Amino acid sequence: MIQDKTDIGTFIEGLPKAELHLHIEGSFEAELMFKIAERNDISIPFDSVEKLKKAYSFNNLQEFLDIYYAGANVLIEEEDFYELTKAYLDKIHRQKVVHTEIFFDPQTHTDRGVDFDKVITGIHRALEEAKKNYGITYRLIMSFLRHLDEASAFDTLESGLKYRDIIDGVGLDSSELGNPPSKFKRVFAAAAKAGFKLVAHAGEEGPADYIWEALDELKVLRIDHGNRCLDDEALTKRLVDEQMPLTLCPLSNTALQVIKRMEDHPVKRMMDLGLLATIHSDDPAYFGGYMNENFMAVAEALAMNKTELAQLSKNAFTASWLSPAEIAKHHQAIDDYVASFGI
Repeated sequence: MIQDKTDIGTFIEGLPKAELHLHIEGSFEAELMFKIAERNDISIPFDSVEKLKKAYSFNNLQEFLDIYYAGANVLIEEEDFYELTKAYLDKIHRQKVVHTEIFFDPQTHTDRGVDFDKVITGIHRALEEAKKNYGITYRLIMSFLRHLDEASAFDTLESGLKYRDIIDGVGLDSSELGNPPSKFKRVFAAAAKAGFKLVAHAGEEGPADYIWEALDELKVLRIDHGNRCLDDEALTKRLVDEQMPLTLCPLSNTALQVIKRMEDHPVKRMMDLGLLATIHSDDPAYFGGYMNENFMAVAEALAMNKTELAQLSKNAFTASWLSPAEIAKHHQAIDDYVASFGI
C-alpha cells in the first residue's frame, strides 16, 4: 500500500491531465438522464435515480452496453447533446483535465432517427464553450459501432465528411468479441484517405490477435484498451519499439470484469516494460469514476508513487494529437507541478 493516501490524493487532484479514452454517451449521469427523459417525454425502465444506479453492476461488456444504449435513447435534440457534453466538461475542469479527445457514437443515435447534425452540433458547441471558458483543448473522434455492418459504418463516414473541420479522427468500439478490426478494414482505409486519424478498441475482451489486426489491417495510431497485449511477447515488443499508445481504463476493466481485482491491473507492469501506457475513464457515469478516481484506484492498488503517476499523465500528453510544442508545454507544467512537491 501507499504510504499516505491523503497526500497521494492531493497530488492527483492537482495533477494536469489529458483524457484520450472517453465515450461522451458514457458520461451520462443518472440525474441528467432522468431530466432529459422527462423533457423529451421518454420513459426509462427504472422509476428512480437510485434504482437506475443499482443496475450498474455488470458481468461483461455486453451487459454494460445494453444499459448504455438504453440510456442513450433519451438523447434526441441538439440541446440534449450539448447538456451531456457540458456536464462532462464541467466535471473534468474540476479534476484538472486540460485536454480531452472524446469519442461519440453517431450510429447509436442515427439508427433511432436522430439527425447526425443535431448530435455533432450539440457536442461541438459545448466543446467550444469549454475551450473559451476553461481553456480545455479538445479533439473529436467519431466511432463506428463494430456490432453493426460495414455498410452502416460507410454511411456514418459519409455523414462525418461534412464536418471534416470538426472531427479529427475515427474509432471503433462496442461489442468486441466476434467483431474483429479487420471487419472494417475498407472503412478505415477510406477514413485515412479522407484525412482522419485512426484509433480502435482492441484487446479489451478480444484476444491479442485483435491488436495485431488493428495495427496491420486498420493502421491505427493508438490502441484503446490493449490489456491483452501482454499475452503475446512479440506483440508487446512491437508496441514498445513503436511506442504505440495504450489507453487503459482501470475502473472500467474491473467493472466489466476484464480484470478481477485492481491489484491485478497491468498498467504498472506495462510501464516497467517500456509500454506507452495511459489512464482514462472510458464511461465514468457507469463505472464509478472520472480521471481522478481512476488515478487513485491504481495508485492505491499498485502502490504507485507520485513520480509514476506524473509519468502516466505525461504519457497521455505524448499520446495525444496535440502539436509537439503543445505537448512540451504540458510536460513542463507537469514537471513544475511535481517539483512543487519537492520531488
